[in-house]
Amino acid sequence: MDLRINSTTTAPLAGAGLARRATGTEAPVGKEGFSSAFKNALQSVSQAQNQAADLQREVQLENPSVSLEQTMVAIQKAQIGFQATLHVRNRMVQAYSDIMNMQV
Repeated sequence: MDLRINSTTTAPLAGAGLARRATGTEAPVGKEGFSSAFKNALQSVSQAQNQAADLQREVQLENPSVSLEQTMVAIQKAQIGFQATLHVRNRMVQAYSDIMNMQV
């Protein structure tokens, strides 16, 4: 699971002085938005948890083609992904509450 954000600009502050209001029609073609990226990340975490559960069940059934090491790695990957998702959720809730508490 790759959670890195790829930058498409060469200078990170190239457009720092040019503020524009987003209207929804100005979205660049071919780039995914935050909601679709977040949805894909959640699906990836869910898929990792399902794979870990399947491997764990196969080890319990003593399937010779599934190793304990492979199962433990899959479980750890699923746990790390879930913890990262939980941290993102907590940050989003905190940001929402900060915005709602701002005085206008």
